[in-house]
Amino acid sequence: MSHHHVITVSIFVFVAFFLILPGNDVVDVASKASESRTRRCDLFSGKWVFDNITDRLYDGKKCSFNEVKFVCLNDTHLKWRWQPHECDLPRFDGAAFLEKVRGKKVVLVGDSLSRNQWRSLLCMIEPFLPPGTNKTLILEGNFIFFHSSEYNATIGFHWAPVLVESNNDDLGDHQTFPGIFRVKSIEKHGRQWLDSDVLIFDSYAWWTTHSFLVSWGSSDGPHSTHEQINNTLRVFEMALNSWSDWMEMHFNGTKTKVFFMSPSPFSKLNKTYNVYGTDAGCGEMREPIPDEDYWPSGVDKGMMRMVESVIDKLGERGVKVEYLNVTRLSGYREDAHSSNKVIGWVNWKGSKRYSDCLHWCLPGVPDVWNRILYHYIMRL
Repeated sequence: MSHHHVITVSIFVFVAFFLILPGNDVVDVASKASESRTRRCDLFSGKWVFDNITDRLYDGKKCSFNEVKFVCLNDTHLKWRWQPHECDLPRFDGAAFLEKVRGKKVVLVGDSLSRNQWRSLLCMIEPFLPPGTNKTLILEGNFIFFHSSEYNATIGFHWAPVLVESNNDDLGDHQTFPGIFRVKSIEKHGRQWLDSDVLIFDSYAWWTTHSFLVSWGSSDGPHSTHEQINNTLRVFEMALNSWSDWMEMHFNGTKTKVFFMSPSPFSKLNKTYNVYGTDAGCGEMREPIPDEDYWPSGVDKGMMRMVESVIDKLGERGVKVEYLNVTRLSGYREDAHSSNKVIGWVNWKGSKRYSDCLHWCLPGVPDVWNRILYHYIMRL
């Protein structure tokens, strides 16, 4: 063997030996590169791309758990897929999800947007349920849930539109105006969260679309004075602090996983992005808003910052809450609201042009929220 070949073999052996040394930085080059890509992957930042090929997870008209008002007649909006900039949205595997929540209780807490997301999640898992599964929903007060006996898993929705107690806490009858928000009282709601393994909170719309009075007492206690406070942000902060104090008292150091959804965008005036030369209601939209710098109307950044601040402080006190910021990605989809595309839509505004620019058609945007949620839950 020539001297040249000896040097080549020696270098090869040395490099191979060096690469397999435990704890050496070179060993982890590939894995660290992968981790770096993962860190760059922001599931909340991206764009909607036209996709006429990928099959949808379910048929909204056939889902046993869907509500009539969430079923879209127009399926044009289904041909758009959320594409994060640096990665792909995780594929939803209903079988893996059901196995993950075996023996567990998953509860979404909030208003009708939370119910919208809950219905979406049930529709997403339905194709993976064992044949013959009893799909009856069980109602207990303001808590409604599906229980899989095969997996001993509960996936429920708790109606608590402002998190704290209010005079609109009845799941079936919550049209009392003005609302009375009992900003210091949360115990009645909280008791229903205690045995949960996963909690997903949402509270925004009722703070911005309903007039309300503030009460310092509980509905279980003696009558208290109702006070009109015009500083919504301040009252919102008081309610969030009541929520965070309760969470710290009951979930500090536990294994319960907690999430908080950012505001789902809506237009108070049903007028949004200027696409057709005039302010178009969401019912007239036909495709996503292409401007990535667009900020959705009807979303108060100050209230978002308030939630983030309360969550950060709660984390310092021992309760970690994942904040899922779906606001901007949802805001691009003015075309995907329930609007006037739904079956049996009741035109209670007395105008043919009125649109429901608050809720979402299913399948649709809440499916993306749940695929992101799935990503986090599967990592537990």
